[in-house]
Amino acid sequence: MGIRSVLSRPLARWVVQRQQEWMYQPGAAQQRWLQRLVEAGRNTQFGADHHLRDVQTVEEFRQAVPIRDYEDLKPYIQKILDGESNVLWPGKPVYFAKTSGTTSGTKYIPLTKESIPNHINSARDALLNYVHETSNGAFLDKKLIFLSGSPEMDQKNGIHIGRLSGIVNHHVPAYLRTNQLPSYETNTIDDWETKLDKIIDETIDQPMSLISGIPPWVQMYFDRIQARTGKKIKDVFPDFSVFVYGGVNFEPYRAKLFESIGKRIDSIETYPASEGFIAYQDTQTEEGLLMLLDSGIFFEFVPAEEYFDAKPRRLTIDEVELGKNYAIIINNNAGLWGYSLGDTVKFVSRDPYRLLVTGRIKHFISAFGEHVIGEEVEKALQFAMQQQPETAVVECTVAPMVSPAEGLPYHEWFIEFATPPRDLARFASDLDNRLVKLNVYYDDLITGSILQPLKLTSLPRGAFQQYMKSQGKLGGQNKVPRLANDRKIADELLKTL
Repeated sequence: MGIRSVLSRPLARWVVQRQQEWMYQPGAAQQRWLQRLVEAGRNTQFGADHHLRDVQTVEEFRQAVPIRDYEDLKPYIQKILDGESNVLWPGKPVYFAKTSGTTSGTKYIPLTKESIPNHINSARDALLNYVHETSNGAFLDKKLIFLSGSPEMDQKNGIHIGRLSGIVNHHVPAYLRTNQLPSYETNTIDDWETKLDKIIDETIDQPMSLISGIPPWVQMYFDRIQARTGKKIKDVFPDFSVFVYGGVNFEPYRAKLFESIGKRIDSIETYPASEGFIAYQDTQTEEGLLMLLDSGIFFEFVPAEEYFDAKPRRLTIDEVELGKNYAIIINNNAGLWGYSLGDTVKFVSRDPYRLLVTGRIKHFISAFGEHVIGEEVEKALQFAMQQQPETAVVECTVAPMVSPAEGLPYHEWFIEFATPPRDLARFASDLDNRLVKLNVYYDDLITGSILQPLKLTSLPRGAFQQYMKSQGKLGGQNKVPRLANDRKIADELLKTL
């Protein structure tokens, strides 16, 4: 047993003990953070504009600070980019995390010296919770790989600008740097396919024990290793025991990933975003991710069905209910105020608060009033795959066909199969029947002959990679949207047929 695994156990015990101090008193922890944030924000331009000096209660905060998205916050961000201080938070950010928005183009999300521990410590604590529960710390003595964006950064007016995963790479603890792969030089390669080949060169003969990344890009890494070696991943990396992932629902990728690995291994799900590290899987035995309620963020929750109302309700953690979809609003110590993260979540436990990520508030199909959300698509896909267990999916997305050449409108599912179902027509029927059961509005449209049953378009291997490459979004933290209200993605995917 190596020194890292030995030392990890008392550290893991300490982390879990501290965690329990707030996880069973969530309301008090959140109230403390609201007070700290408001106090710090009073002496900023934002604080003056929104009269934070007069805010003492949650209700006063709601009245003073409206819900906003990036476009609403952009004028303040621009002032910081232009060199101004004390705009959203005292002083200046240390970093801007550069990310691609679906409607806002490039977004610049501030990270301050106060908010950086939220990202770094949360990633650490996810691993240490696992060590504490399983007593498996041996993976820390072997090689670890984090498939991420480039750590290279630009600079403007003294603020470093880069991808979140690249920024976090600069803060990997010193005791892990000696067994972290890939090398810094390889991580800075821009072209994903070139970078991936170089990563394989550096890792293929190493004792890899932990692999972390977004599932479709990890699958691409596995596919290329298998093409090169002709072996299962377990035979290339016999020490591989922990898979860490986040960013997408794992279920559509699970079967193919574990088939590539050749054995079952433990996995740890995380929920990081440029705006904050929201939650992580703290146990291997319970459903959901532990929401991080004592880490620099005051959360609010808007019932998903009210999100586009003029005055939606804004709930605190004590007010949420189990099984309901909420849009997450964050207020944090990087100067994001009333900021709509864009994600929807559903709580599966209140003791402690654990959640599932169910989709994106603006990623849904409602071309005909059906309001189909990502969670429903994921569940329908999972059901159809269970009916034909040999099926393995690489990626999928759904778009409406509003004006077909003939017949009624319909939803079109684009699926790239690693292993296709034996009966494609039955697979499509299972998808449609399950969606009818999951969404009453879709049911009404089908039974009322407003829509015809969905159509499934099976794409050739590599279609989604080809699409992402054409958009300059191959690899890294980029994800394919599950749903869209238009056919921009659909039309590009049809070009691969």
